[in-house]
Amino acid sequence: MTALAEPTLVDDLVHALGPDRVRVGAAELSLYRRDASNFDGHASVVCFPTSTTEIQAAVQACVRHDTPYVARGSGTGLAGGATPLAGAVVISLAKMNRILAVDAAARQAWVEPGVLNLDLSKAVAHLGLHFAPDPSSQQSCTIGGNVANNSGGPHCLADGVTSAHIVAMEVVLPEGDIVTFGGEDPEPAGFDLRGAFVGSEGMFGIATKICVRLIQNPPAVRTMLLDYMSVEDGAATVSAIIAEGMVPGALEMMDALCTRAVEEYIHAGLPMDAAAILLVEVAGLPNALEHEVERIVAIGRAHGARNVRVAQDEAERALLWKGRKTAFGAIARIKPNYYLHDTVVPRRKLPEVLNKVYEIAARHDLLVMNVFHAGDGNLHPLLVFDKREPGVMARVHAAGEEIVRASVAAGGVLSGEHGIGLEKRDYMPLMYDPPDLAAQASMRAAFDPTGLANPTKVLPSPASCGDVQHLPEGVWI
Repeated sequence: MTALAEPTLVDDLVHALGPDRVRVGAAELSLYRRDASNFDGHASVVCFPTSTTEIQAAVQACVRHDTPYVARGSGTGLAGGATPLAGAVVISLAKMNRILAVDAAARQAWVEPGVLNLDLSKAVAHLGLHFAPDPSSQQSCTIGGNVANNSGGPHCLADGVTSAHIVAMEVVLPEGDIVTFGGEDPEPAGFDLRGAFVGSEGMFGIATKICVRLIQNPPAVRTMLLDYMSVEDGAATVSAIIAEGMVPGALEMMDALCTRAVEEYIHAGLPMDAAAILLVEVAGLPNALEHEVERIVAIGRAHGARNVRVAQDEAERALLWKGRKTAFGAIARIKPNYYLHDTVVPRRKLPEVLNKVYEIAARHDLLVMNVFHAGDGNLHPLLVFDKREPGVMARVHAAGEEIVRASVAAGGVLSGEHGIGLEKRDYMPLMYDPPDLAAQASMRAAFDPTGLANPTKVLPSPASCGDVQHLPEGVWI
């Protein structure tokens, strides 16, 4: 009598999810081999659960077959956090996109992880509420991805990043148990595992339901655009505004090359001859705002602002913000590829580090555009290039590493909102001593004893270093 073959991983996934939501074709696997970062990988299976129990079944199947897995939202991450390595299973959360409940009085909502960031704010706009984190990718990034990377955005200067807006989560742990972290009570009992989970980049499990905190829309908003003949003057204005005790809703800066690219793209009337522009937004009660606008304008002019433009209506405000949020897309008019970093430096060091960024790019014969959250020193240097040029990738890689090292040497950190992922994993020793890294590894092992949940990300090791070094050709965008 012939013995029955043991079911394969694909068999188990098909049994749990059905054949239509388990994909192994070459075309599907190719589409999910990367996120929006500079890293290619390889997936063995892509599956599409629609419930917590299906995610649990997918995770348990991976554990039974000793196969790594990676949770994925929209794939907008820029640090390689959702790039599958070594034939990992991609667990796509795209079909889990329902807003489950909204409590307007408590200003909370329960959502599934595949809900798009902007869709949530649109859904509660009629209640006078919104979800505060607003990454530039907010039209396409998911709430689950925001949780994984502790995402920020221009308006997080005053309101805080994602961790400040997550109340509770239902989570499938890496071995398949279902737990709840946090709670709707103001002071949930026990350790703050919610706080530990946010920003864990898929290493601690998969959030299947998320209770978010909603923010009341301000009664009035004023948006200003100031332009300067030097980046240093714009940076000095930012520091002076904060020193005066004001924390605007947003303080964003773009340099000359970025401003020109954006203006040629959207035609918002941005000053093409400015070395830098500063976008400042304040929110609150109408009467108080006028005084705040006057103070900011005075500070700007005292620090060399050449012109000040105050948006006169919502349409003009939206146009100015469109310029800021389409900056990354606008660079395609210059060169087809870019490499975007995400370091944070002390505000007082902004001019110094920006000058180093320009010097590094020039030395490697690269164009660089700077668009960044000036209020909290979160830099986003874009190295702009054409990957078809011989030898350009080596220069891009070398310049990127120098920018990271210069930022940390100035008292900065590796990432503000994009996460560590693969991109900055091997730079972690620049910030952390071996005992610190060992403590982080212990925390990871406590959540994931099998090591199968998004392995070889965030924490450096001899084995993981080899993974990056031996990625296939074409690893860079």
